[in-house]
Amino acid sequence: MLSKLPLLISLFLSLQYCFANTETDSLIVALEKEIVNSKTYVQNKENKIQNLESLLKDEKANLANQYFIISKIIDEYQYYSFDKALFYTEKNLEVAKKLSDQFKITESKLKLGRLLVDSGRYKESLDLVKGIQSKNLKSELINNFYFIHKEAYSGLSFYTMVKNSKSEYDLLYAKYKDSLSEKLANSSSETLSLLEKKYRDNRELKKALAINSKRLQNTKIGNRAYSMVTFERSLLYQLNNDLDNQKKFLILSAISDIRANVKDNASLTELAMLLYSENDIDRAHNFITFSMEDAKFYNSPLRFVNISNILPAITNAYETRSNEQKTKLKNFIILISLLSLILLIVLFYIFKQNKKISSARNRLNEANKELNRLNTELNFTNEDLSKLYQLLSESNDIKEHYIAMFLNLYSEYIDKLDIYRKSVTKYIITNKTNELLELTKSKHVIDTELKIFYKNFDESFLHIYPNFISQFNELLKPEERILLKNGEELLNTELRIYALIRLGITNSAKISKILRYSVNTIYNYRVKIKNSAINRDNFEDAVKKIE
Repeated sequence: MLSKLPLLISLFLSLQYCFANTETDSLIVALEKEIVNSKTYVQNKENKIQNLESLLKDEKANLANQYFIISKIIDEYQYYSFDKALFYTEKNLEVAKKLSDQFKITESKLKLGRLLVDSGRYKESLDLVKGIQSKNLKSELINNFYFIHKEAYSGLSFYTMVKNSKSEYDLLYAKYKDSLSEKLANSSSETLSLLEKKYRDNRELKKALAINSKRLQNTKIGNRAYSMVTFERSLLYQLNNDLDNQKKFLILSAISDIRANVKDNASLTELAMLLYSENDIDRAHNFITFSMEDAKFYNSPLRFVNISNILPAITNAYETRSNEQKTKLKNFIILISLLSLILLIVLFYIFKQNKKISSARNRLNEANKELNRLNTELNFTNEDLSKLYQLLSESNDIKEHYIAMFLNLYSEYIDKLDIYRKSVTKYIITNKTNELLELTKSKHVIDTELKIFYKNFDESFLHIYPNFISQFNELLKPEERILLKNGEELLNTELRIYALIRLGITNSAKISKILRYSVNTIYNYRVKIKNSAINRDNFEDAVKKIE
């Protein structure tokens, strides 16, 4: 079990590293999206400033109102555009002088000094506030006075190369820092910031992080205070060699700067340097370019100096990598071209082979088609022979059936004539002439025989053409189709007329003799049925084709 402990610890640390990287990667993606959305934030900022400037142009605005509106405009421009902030701060100073308000004059000078010191113009800032006496300042201005001197001497100490000057600046920095600390409340943001810096300078990083956490709780992402606190937190992690957290809070600081439209920023530049050291050249180049654009927009010489120190290295690395990629791309294009040429040759060869195969396949298909055609013809011939044999068989059966039926009918009619002859002879011998006359006048015998004839005809015809009635009705309009009385008749008069036409007897006179109707009656029936047909002109020809 103990032997597996180092392996488990290693696995745990690896998982922690993976999760940390995943969070950092997500934040970098979020930062890239914020850079894309930065134009929207800038537009919102510009709209807000335009609204304030339109209020300033109002003729009804007196000097006091103008001073108030300009102060709001300065707040908007303070970390957004140095030139604009400078213009409006100087303008407010002029308004304060017109008002002859010493408090506003001093306030405007201190705002101007704060603007200069924040942008790295330390000497100009100190020269501006030189004539201001701290003992004459009210409580709401004194903090700003001490802050300007503290920051100015801190900056001069950091950038000077002269040791004596550095020592002098450090002493002055400590003096004004202590003075500021005395004036600030213990829980104020500036007090916490000074305390954090003290712990950071003394490398008491845990205490510094604890103070920073308190400061972080009092702000939120999207304002400059959050950007400053997270940037200073990244410095603490840098001193603690915690690269992942350093990067994380630099990203958060950069996101906050973009959302707050803080063009005077440092976090994105530091992040670009960090990514450059990790060989993430594309992102480093994109971020340093964006930082340079912000610095140009704000007109910050301090940021220009910082960026110019690292921009050439990142740009050269980016260009070198781009040239390498171009060379690789060129080589890939040459390789792809060669492969394409080989592919074309192979495709041409395959095309020729396919053409040969296709030609052989076509010949084979033609041979198969010819065989299929011969086979089909042979099948048709066999089918025709089978049908012919079947027809001949059926024809022989029909012939035998109807010859037998005809002989039977003929025999029955001979028997009936013999019975009729005997009846007539009997009436004559017995001298029953009146009864004989009545017998000969009666149509009962004829009617009875006619019914038998119709019945035999109907049965015989439908035996030969069993589908005659349904096919005949299909030639008629739906509303004119013939409906027979179930159980009473097989064919009616109209159907018998056209049954004879189907048998080839088309002459009305012949039909009238067979069915024992007048010629006019037959004609009228034919005309009536023709008028009921779907296609009157071809009706009788269609009837002749019924099977």
